[in-house]
Amino acid sequence: MGRAAEAPLSTTYAPEQPVSLSQTLRPLSRGQFDPTFRVETSGHWRTLRTPQGGATLHLERRQHGVDATAWGPGAEWAIEGVPELLGSGDDWSELNVSSSPFLAETQRRNPGLRLLRTRQVFEMLTAAIFEQKVTGKEARHSWRVLITKYGEPAPGPAPAGMMVFPAAETWRRVPSWEWHRAGVGPERSATALRAAVVAASLERTIDHGRDGAAVAKKLRSIPGIGVWTAAETTQRAHGDPDSPSVGDYHLPALVGWALVGRPVDDDGMLELLSAWEGHRQRVMRLIEASGFAKPRFGPRMTVQDHRAH
Repeated sequence: MGRAAEAPLSTTYAPEQPVSLSQTLRPLSRGQFDPTFRVETSGHWRTLRTPQGGATLHLERRQHGVDATAWGPGAEWAIEGVPELLGSGDDWSELNVSSSPFLAETQRRNPGLRLLRTRQVFEMLTAAIFEQKVTGKEARHSWRVLITKYGEPAPGPAPAGMMVFPAAETWRRVPSWEWHRAGVGPERSATALRAAVVAASLERTIDHGRDGAAVAKKLRSIPGIGVWTAAETTQRAHGDPDSPSVGDYHLPALVGWALVGRPVDDDGMLELLSAWEGHRQRVMRLIEASGFAKPRFGPRMTVQDHRAH
């Protein structure tokens, strides 16, 4: 009898340090209608493609820790990964932000913020590819359309509409007009297909641990994968603590306004973050967790309709 037909697996993760589900899992959310991630009153739901097949994972914060339940063929793999998903192994002890009152206060106010580690390289890379050079709204639409059409129904009692990320061989069979219809231009779809061809080797980069530099070198060997896409992947899949997203449309200005009260470019952002070498992604997450928003002026990125081209 397969795991899909068996009772769910459960565990309780009770770390010594506090962990916030909403803050730690935030990088996985791709909009209200993301078929792979949902937040409800009952807790956080996510689906995942594992080496054993699809799985649904439910996480609920309790006084004694986080209760985790998983369904499907990949339930055991999902449960095994709960500690790392929620920040186990993410050591903030050597990060010293005392030179920045803003960061120090933000860290004090957010003791449960952790860097997640999903161990799902191809899935995180594909999501980042969808987000290349388009608005978040466009990327979320493409993600929702293609996963809803080609994914597998989520095992267990997942909320309606949740789906499991398609297997690499399924992505390789998606016809060009479906990419086009979903708003994914030919450059991004070609990059995603190249990644699908080497998906198995991508998963093996998990063996590098949290060494984002070593992983990024391998990811960038795929044509179409640059610094930004590699960083977005290692942040989520590997738990890389030192991978700022260079090339992002919004982040340099946000970092500049938050730390020195003025916008900066990528080089300026890297200069500001250099004081925390080895922890730059942790500093980025602190800035995001602070709720700080840069002043609302200047040009906005326009929404492009790739379906018209």
